[in-house]
Amino acid sequence: MVVETCYVDIPTDAAPMRTFVAAPRAEDKFPGIWCYSDIFQLTGPMLRVCVRLAGYGFVAAAPEIYHRIEPAGSSIAFDDAGRTRGMEDAQKTPVADFDRSCRAGLDWLSKHSKIATGKIGAMGFCIGGHLAFRTALQPDVRATVCFYGTGIHNGKLGKDADAKSLGRAGEIRGELLMIFGENDPHVPSEGRDIVERGLRAANVNHRIKLYPAEHAFMRDEGPRFDPECTDLAFADMIQLFRKVFA
Repeated sequence: MVVETCYVDIPTDAAPMRTFVAAPRAEDKFPGIWCYSDIFQLTGPMLRVCVRLAGYGFVAAAPEIYHRIEPAGSSIAFDDAGRTRGMEDAQKTPVADFDRSCRAGLDWLSKHSKIATGKIGAMGFCIGGHLAFRTALQPDVRATVCFYGTGIHNGKLGKDADAKSLGRAGEIRGELLMIFGENDPHVPSEGRDIVERGLRAANVNHRIKLYPAEHAFMRDEGPRFDPECTDLAFADMIQLFRKVFA
């Protein structure tokens, strides 16, 4: 499916939220997916994921998660200085600010001219996996995919030492897919077990999928990229979204 892309500035209670939007060119209605990046914001790998997702028949919208801190259009480099900058930006952002931006984004997405009524989902990578998990708490989100979401097992997110995201899992009404690399030091097996127990206790409709890979294995720049695991995990996401939004 041929796609078209653009950037939009979504109004929020603070600075406008620059958002990359990829959508099928066809004149039709499609499910909308709110897409969260890792700490580096809208880099090449994230933009390519959104375009690919749109090619499968979805409207993919990816915000700059640090729009309250960074100038619009800021893409953070994949190097030590960039990693430090991205982590510091996260540590300056209260979870309440992430949540307000999320709600503004979902409200905008639901009114998009190409979005089918009532068909809203979410996905995200790393810190974005945790933000996607919190997006799943919103009542209008029907399906969510979290790729190696950090901090869900121990509550760490942004400026908050404990965002209590897992403790609120009972609020999730849609279907949830959690994807992890088996060799991810940021979410070790003990952390994955905590997530699994929390989701079961909350009776969330969920599935956890493991791949023989490291953290950030889907980022197609850098030494941890695993093409085969990436393709399989991407297919898992498409399968869930198509099932839920059929």
